[in-house]
Amino acid sequence: MASLREIRRRIRSIRNIAQVTRAMQMVAASKMRRAQAQVLATRPYSEKAWQVLKHLAAQRGAQGTLHPLLDARESVNAIGLVLITADKGLCGAYNANMLRLAVRFILEVGKPVKVIAIGRRGAAFMARYRQNLIAEFSDLPPRPSILDITPIARMAINAFLNGEVDEVYLGYTRFINTLTQRPLIRRLLRLRVTNANQLHESAALIQSEETSSAIGEYIYEPDPQTILDAVLPRFTEIQIYQAVLEALASEHSARMVAMRAATDNANKLLAELTLTYNQARQDAITREMLDIAGGVEAMRQVS
Repeated sequence: MASLREIRRRIRSIRNIAQVTRAMQMVAASKMRRAQAQVLATRPYSEKAWQVLKHLAAQRGAQGTLHPLLDARESVNAIGLVLITADKGLCGAYNANMLRLAVRFILEVGKPVKVIAIGRRGAAFMARYRQNLIAEFSDLPPRPSILDITPIARMAINAFLNGEVDEVYLGYTRFINTLTQRPLIRRLLRLRVTNANQLHESAALIQSEETSSAIGEYIYEPDPQTILDAVLPRFTEIQIYQAVLEALASEHSARMVAMRAATDNANKLLAELTLTYNQARQDAITREMLDIAGGVEAMRQVS
């Protein structure tokens, strides 16, 4: 059995850890509330922008003619992946789940993949496993604006327009609620209207949010091409921006849950160690009393 001094040292150490994890839990909860409010406020606009893009792309003659971002390449030689992870750890399986999905995606597409990493964890992972990491963006503000995302979107768009990649996918963790976050990878470029629930070749891997509906023909002023020239790059930025907000809300939620679990485990271990300490202390007191009683009895026999 450990000595009383060792047990006291462990109790003091675990109490300090519990205080740290409790403080991290409160900070993550505060950040999560702000991130959740932001992502829920921007999600309707992002979804409506995505519907507008799909509708414009579905107009007669739109595919490959109205805008270069809708260009259908004859063959896919390279794929771009905008991968969003956290800068830090201590957020449970948040980073691991996203990276695991990204690895499966890279293995299953069977094409060279060029990665644009948002977050140190994803960048370090891709560099460690010798993936083609072409850019890293980290240290985003706690509440990023669209201006913070513009360089990332420009790099992805330019890579597609310059022919460096023939498709661009977006990998992020979608915020469902505090306890549930869903990692997914969906097509960003080129925009393509598909049938209901039609997925990529790796159907179990790629999550598609595209749904089929009756596409009506509308009259646009001035015309669909001019509208696409103005809004398509901007709406592409919005999709990446919304993905970053979703990932931030998921990260803070996962970190709050992880720190709460760590605090509960520390308190449980602290209670067990306190009980062990009291038992050891009681045993030590009992032994000392027995030694005293034995010494008194020995002196009595001598006298």
